[in-house]
Amino acid sequence: MATPVVPEIAAVDGQGETTAPITRRRLVLRRFLRNRPALAGIVVLVAMFAGAFVLPHFIPFTYEELDAYALNSPPTTRHWFGTNQIGQDVLAQTLRGLQKSLIIGMLVALISTVLAGVVGAVAGYFGGWTDRALMWVADVLLVVPSFLVIAICSPLFRDKSFFILVLLLAAFAWMITSRIIRAMTRSLREREFIRAAKYMGATPSSVIGKHVLPSMASILIVDVTLNVGIAIIGEASLSYFGFGVQRPDVSLGTLIADGTSSALTYPWLFAFCCGALVLIVLATNFVGDGLRDAFDPNSTRGQARG
Repeated sequence: MATPVVPEIAAVDGQGETTAPITRRRLVLRRFLRNRPALAGIVVLVAMFAGAFVLPHFIPFTYEELDAYALNSPPTTRHWFGTNQIGQDVLAQTLRGLQKSLIIGMLVALISTVLAGVVGAVAGYFGGWTDRALMWVADVLLVVPSFLVIAICSPLFRDKSFFILVLLLAAFAWMITSRIIRAMTRSLREREFIRAAKYMGATPSSVIGKHVLPSMASILIVDVTLNVGIAIIGEASLSYFGFGVQRPDVSLGTLIADGTSSALTYPWLFAFCCGALVLIVLATNFVGDGLRDAFDPNSTRGQARG
């Protein structure tokens, strides 16, 4: 199904004079801006990104630095989030973990969505054996226990770049979206503008890249947003069990794992990193829901905010 085209409608003000036409882009923006949870999610995400990448330059300790005079110290003016068992600043550790989790979440979401769009569009456009082969791969990956596979492969990226972890997470995050894109492409390939492009000599790659995928931009944008939260939870779960980010580097998952045993006796070791994880996942979900309601003209909530 192609992205619906909203005709330009000339708005009339109170004095009977026409104003700027209302286009689909303006309608989507207006719906989104009226979604308060989505706006709150954007504010939280911007604040967390700024805090994760800017604040480390203004605090006196790095995430690896030790303070031998403050072991398991509660929050003070010197250590705002307290310290852990070996004197590391919890604020610096949390910011470092937030950096790593955000980077992994964004990369996994982008790679998996691009992969889903390309695979789904190619399968739906060509059909036949290409469709069957690609969907067979998607079906196989859907039934494979991804957590177990990544856990088995974790020695491959131990002491190496975390980008291997990103690729493994992305490899198991594209299948459902690709099936949606495939179904939409199969209905799109018989539309007039696609057939006209083929009659004018456009190559299949050009038709897919310039006509099919842009028609599904709204779905892909929403998918990227929602996949960020899913990828961060996946990375945190793997790191919690020791299969994700490896020491001496940290992520929110490794920090939660370290603080779990002391959650009642030294709550600051657990509460701040866990709170950061909850906030970022909630914020990305709110933004994703807001984008879905804004783009979908059939959404009840989207129509209410239109």
